[in-house]
Amino acid sequence: MIQQTLQLGEPREQRGIVVTALFPRRTPVAAYLTLDEALPRGLRITEVSDDGSVPELAVANPLDERVLLYDGEELVGAKQNRILNVTVLVEARSTLPIPVSCVEQGRWSRRSHLFGSAAHASHPELRRRKAERLASAPLARGLAQAEVWDAVHEKAARMRVESPTAANADTFRSHSGALRALEHAFPLEPGQCGAVLGIGDTLCLDWVSRPEAFARLWPKLRRGYLLDALEQLDGPATHPARIAGFLDEIADAPRAEQRSAGLGDDVRLQGPGVIGSGLALAAELLQLSAFSRDENGGRAGRITRPSARR
Repeated sequence: MIQQTLQLGEPREQRGIVVTALFPRRTPVAAYLTLDEALPRGLRITEVSDDGSVPELAVANPLDERVLLYDGEELVGAKQNRILNVTVLVEARSTLPIPVSCVEQGRWSRRSHLFGSAAHASHPELRRRKAERLASAPLARGLAQAEVWDAVHEKAARMRVESPTAANADTFRSHSGALRALEHAFPLEPGQCGAVLGIGDTLCLDWVSRPEAFARLWPKLRRGYLLDALEQLDGPATHPARIAGFLDEIADAPRAEQRSAGLGDDVRLQGPGVIGSGLALAAELLQLSAFSRDENGGRAGRITRPSARR
């Protein structure tokens, strides 16, 4: 499916960070809005009740269009900030619960009734660790929470960030200047539908079926990429052959499917060198995220430096 769906562009490199654009080989069929398009038009994301539930939120879509909520997007407000555990396609004029993980451990008090959208998506290290925990049961409620909290805390400690509520968003906020300084090196390319990040031997792939949707998502995904990159600046650049080989690993990885939390089928990939998840609808791949892992099935390239380069 991968080789028939996407193709690699030319890599861009800055300070050891390599980003390679992905382009579609097929004309997309399914239409949908992104979270940031839908929220101003009336999409509502709330706690499931007045008491709330950490691993679950409620989505109400009053629009005539479907809405794609992307794996790792951060939702801010309400009782505590959360991230999407999986990508969910919300049907038009429907309501449903969605599986999430908390990324703000020190708060359980209402700041707002509705959730808003953060200006960043979760960094790949966090998303990779979440994917490892969810691999055996993609939609299990709360399965990844302890791993997500560990990833948030360890990241903040390494990057010397203090947060009164242990919020992942505070790490992005503390390093916003450094992130902005690198963003210009990785602009969106016309027709781009995805990207592969390379930081040394660690790789991450993100893909959606529609270029206009990726254009909305790219600034958020790029900030997540660069937050991880800040800890490993000026290292050896990922070789293009390694990136091409990563796509082959994704294509060869055993896959399993089950019903999604919304429309379509949740797709899980798990092989010796890769782990990933995606969403398919009527045989069309709408979304895919994949991460490198070591040959023993552990996390490849897990960052262990005590502090970030500023």
